[in-house]
Amino acid sequence: MASFSKTVKYQIIDEIKSRNKEKAVLFGMLSLCKELSSDKLKFTTENEETADFLYHKLKSCCNVTEINLSETKKRGRSTYNVSVSGKNEIDKIKSFTGGIGRYNLKNLKGNDCASVIAGVFLAVGSVTDPNKEYHMEFVLPSVELCNDLGLLFIESFGIIAKHVSRKNSEIVYLKESENIEDMLTLMGASKSTLEMINVKILKNVRNKVNRVMNCENANIERTVRASEKQIEDIELIEKTVGLDILPDDIYETARLRYENPELTLKELGELFKPAISKSGVNHRLEKIKAVADNIRKNGGTNK
Repeated sequence: MASFSKTVKYQIIDEIKSRNKEKAVLFGMLSLCKELSSDKLKFTTENEETADFLYHKLKSCCNVTEINLSETKKRGRSTYNVSVSGKNEIDKIKSFTGGIGRYNLKNLKGNDCASVIAGVFLAVGSVTDPNKEYHMEFVLPSVELCNDLGLLFIESFGIIAKHVSRKNSEIVYLKESENIEDMLTLMGASKSTLEMINVKILKNVRNKVNRVMNCENANIERTVRASEKQIEDIELIEKTVGLDILPDDIYETARLRYENPELTLKELGELFKPAISKSGVNHRLEKIKAVADNIRKNGGTNK
């Protein structure tokens, strides 16, 4: 089963159907070439579909012929390399994309900024399965590119991305789920956006159910603890002076509580004929408690 990140890349590639979008995506991807000179280009990725897409688009869109797609394996992991040789071939690519370089707004020359970011994502991006956490990141080789990408986010879409250094790379990342959803949609992965929204809804429902259950469990625990103390008071009165000393309404309360230790005060009140309120039950139980406390104070008598 493909990871969430790979699925997003499949969807992005599948939605690249216009010439302008192809141009912008290629611009974004080629900005992250492992090697680029006037007569040589090398692009490296761990995603086979990304490499295959770049290989075929360079051939069909740029008419590049001196191009090679290869796979290398190391420690069970595959890396895919797209390489182009020859100044004439590199010039074809530059002519189609409008140049290759940093993707600040001045260099884009009217390109679709969302598609440029989609190309950057295909090259160096990833997004975590929303069932685990909300996180999208772009692993870049320099702080300068981080700054460019950050400006592209905020000036084009009003999204403030964050930056962190990790080993020999610079990371631009998004943590807010709404921002990630927006970028998924803008890049062409709207199906993944819907999946992410569904996951959020499910998480919210689960959290709400858990809160309700936790609240109910806490209420049950409080009811049980209070009931245990009330029954203890009732048993003390019965063993020492007898329940018959209690007024009829208090006696009835003691009897019903003793027979129904699991009920809340509201539920207990509904057993009376006629029913009485929660506060009414509590008032009567307080009177039972007062009798029991008096017995304890006076060593077994109710003086």
